[in-house]
Amino acid sequence: MCNNLGKILMGSPLFDSISANELESMIHCLQPKVYTYKKNSYITIGGEPFTGLGVLLTGEAVVIKENVAGSRNVMTTLRAGHIFGEMIAFSSKKIWPASVFAQTPCSVIFLAPDKIAGSCANTCTGHTQLIKNMLSILSEKALLLNRKVEYLTISSMRGKISTYLLEQCRLAEKQVFNLSLSRNDLADFLNVSRTALSREMGRMRDEGLIEFYRTSIKIHDLETLKKIADS
Repeated sequence: MCNNLGKILMGSPLFDSISANELESMIHCLQPKVYTYKKNSYITIGGEPFTGLGVLLTGEAVVIKENVAGSRNVMTTLRAGHIFGEMIAFSSKKIWPASVFAQTPCSVIFLAPDKIAGSCANTCTGHTQLIKNMLSILSEKALLLNRKVEYLTISSMRGKISTYLLEQCRLAEKQVFNLSLSRNDLADFLNVSRTALSREMGRMRDEGLIEFYRTSIKIHDLETLKKIADS
């Protein structure tokens, strides 16, 4: 078993606010088995039987959707502590809705849904918190999907970018802030290509609307962004 299993799980949102002692007891109860995957191999394959809620322990992977022609659409990137399969775990449909692909050597554990939502035979004190964490994760995912649907209704790429930057500006309460998403993740969230996103942001910078360096953004013309978002 992964030597740093407890430490990695404590960094996962699924085990948030669970103490080291509680987690040790839960690991003994859950008895997770660690699976390892080579670089450029599939961890799960869309359409195949669901094997349990996955927690990535080491490495980096991507969640992808593939069409019949073999084209891939990257949905999200997974790193240590991230979970996958949460949206299907408690569904009546027990097949993977998407594939998880290892971009580097990875190690993963899979947890049966009834181990999470069911009663704990050992009355682990952290189990109630585990259930609360699972509900919180599902709620946040539902809200995120709702936001993505809202962005799909915005016709122009500049409108999508402006709306997102205004949201982040409002959350930061200032016109200089750091994006919480990488450029790749932002492109996936806005449902645009990474190349097109970078090109459009470059144009907005050249027009004096924004300034950026890596994940740092500075809004120069707030009023124009508002007009673009409202158009």
